Formats: sequence, C-alpha cells, structure tokens
Amino acid sequence: MLKTWLHNASLALVVFFSALPSVHAETIRLAVTDLVGLEELQREFGEFRSVLSEVTGFDVEFLPVTNRTAAVEALRFEKVDFVLTGPAEYVVMQKRANAKVVVGFSRPDYFAVIVAMADSPYRSVADLEGQKVAMGSVGSTSKHLGPIQALADAGVDPLEDMRVIHTKVPVMWESLKRGDVAAIGMNHLNFLTLRENEMRSGGMQPGAFRVIARGPDLPNDLLMAGQHVDQKTVERVRDAIVENSDALVGAILTGEDNRKYTGMRFIRSIQDSDYNYVRSMYATAGFPEYSDFIGD
Repeated sequence: MLKTWLHNASLALVVFFSALPSVHAETIRLAVTDLVGLEELQREFGEFRSVLSEVTGFDVEFLPVTNRTAAVEALRFEKVDFVLTGPAEYVVMQKRANAKVVVGFSRPDYFAVIVAMADSPYRSVADLEGQKVAMGSVGSTSKHLGPIQALADAGVDPLEDMRVIHTKVPVMWESLKRGDVAAIGMNHLNFLTLRENEMRSGGMQPGAFRVIARGPDLPNDLLMAGQHVDQKTVERVRDAIVENSDALVGAILTGEDNRKYTGMRFIRSIQDSDYNYVRSMYATAGFPEYSDFIGD
C-alpha cells in the first residue's frame, strides 16, 4: 500500500514539475564591432550585458569579433544575433547582410572637425591644398570618413588636393603642435578632450587652436539584428531597451571608452535615409559601392 502511494505521489510530482515553465532563458549573442577580445568586451559592456539580460529575460552571450568584416560575416551566417556598430559600418552591414535596426544610440556633439593652429596660415579648407592633413584610423566614421567629407563639403578633393595621412589620435595632436601637418581631422569630442588635457598639463591654451571646418551631426550608432532573428525577438529587445533607458545608459557608461555615450538617449525611429550622408563619405573616399569596410 505504501509502495503504491509513493509511486503515485512520484508520478504526480513529475506531472507537476513538467507543467512548470522552463527556467532556462533563451540565449542571444551580441558583438560590438570596435572592440577586439572577450576581455575588452567584458570591461566595456559587461554591465550593459547584465542589465540587458535582466530587462529582456534573455541570456546575453558575448561573441568577440576580430574586425568589422568578421562581424558582418557572423551576421550573414547566423553566428551572432545582435551587433552594436557605428554609422560607417551600418551601410555595409545593411547592404551585405540585410540586417535590421533595433535601436539607435544618439550621441550628442558627434561630428567631425578639421583643426589647425590659430597662428598658422591655414584659415580655411582652401588653404590646405597641397598640404599634409592627419586623420585617425582608416574607415572610422568620425576620425576619417567624417573629416574627408567635411573637406569635400567645403569644396576641395581630399584625395587629390592634399596628402592625407593616418595615425593615432595622440600622435596627430603632437604633429599638429609641432607643425608637421597643416591640420588634423577628428571627432569633435576627441578635440575638446585633447584641448582640455593640453591646458591642464600646462601646455597650450584653447585659443591656440582653430576649427576651420566641421561636418554635420553624424547619424546614430546602432544596435542591429541579423536577418535570421525573428521580429518578435527584435521588438522584445527594442521595447525593453527603450523602457529601461536610464538603467541601460548608466550601464554603458561604466566602460571607460564608452564615455563617448555621455548624454546619449535611445532612438526608436531610425530611417535608412538618415545614413545617406555616410554613403556620400564612402564615395568621397573612393568606395562608391560601400559594400566593403575600408581598412579591414
């Protein structure tokens, strides 16, 4: 009798627990195009991943990528589900992988500037013809493509009318001060930071530098989803991000390099036409098809 009762009780427990919802959350895989290696991903976006997992109910797993080309191939072959990337990367990813926009990361004061020394003879973009102009890494939205488009918008051909050289931002800054280059092109916030550090370290005052051209505000960074990710999942992630904006922005800003996102907000409505200016940058750089990443 006791054995029969225990057997029936065991069956009842099996049925009960089988009816409970699974405690294992679905997993989504996330990559960030400008970070290489799991350690760097964890340092910059570890807190963001934790909060995103909490508000979406998904387990969020990092997938490190070696470069932007690797990221778009991972999307195409369904090795990653979501990619956080910049405007220059978006136009290539959208063309090659037909990736879907989840949400935009709006960054204040995100535009390119062309900077010369205030006491130099370079007072306009036209004055740079025949001169050396330093910029950041090849293919960067705000340190390469944005600056060359700002030059083109001012009426010169950056590929023909001057010599553009690429180097690291601290190196170009010192080159400008020494007079090794006539001007530098970079992100506006990088310029403000360098100018502030210069003054604080007992170097040149802000008035020693002159902005001779600037581009328009650049389009948003983007969280994108692969074509294989179903629309319900995309909407679930989008809604969770927008509805928990403050917590997620705070999580992003724990990363040292992510200070560029200070003052940001998430943008739900993104138009593909917002990125036509970026497509113009590719054409100016000599890549009118914008089907490959410059510099990879």
